[in-house]
Amino acid sequence: MARILLAEDDTSMREYLQRALQRVGYDVQSVGCGTEAMPLLESDRFDLLLTDIVMPEMDGIELAQKASAIDPSIRIMFITGFAAVALQGGRTAPEAKLLSKPFHLKDLVMEVDRIFQTEDQHGRL
Repeated sequence: MARILLAEDDTSMREYLQRALQRVGYDVQSVGCGTEAMPLLESDRFDLLLTDIVMPEMDGIELAQKASAIDPSIRIMFITGFAAVALQGGRTAPEAKLLSKPFHLKDLVMEVDRIFQTEDQHGRL
């Protein structure tokens, strides 16, 4: 079973996404900000980091950069309503999927499934 670390500062959105992904069979651990995610990334292995970009303390781009440094094989997907603004200014994010809010849950599940199907085809999972 694929393991997902979800970082989302909006509590209701975080719980909603976690339940939806668990319902379709993913093992999901969730946190409210990037600084809460760091100890988990350092002590555990996750197949996917699913993170909002705009969060307090540590934004999703910085979190993704640190996650990729800890585990270069981790896949990253950003979920945000502020993609264009957050990705400006010369900040580079690791290779990642981007899903803009608002989105339908089926679109999120389809994109997550697609990430893991691609890995399966290349024998990485």
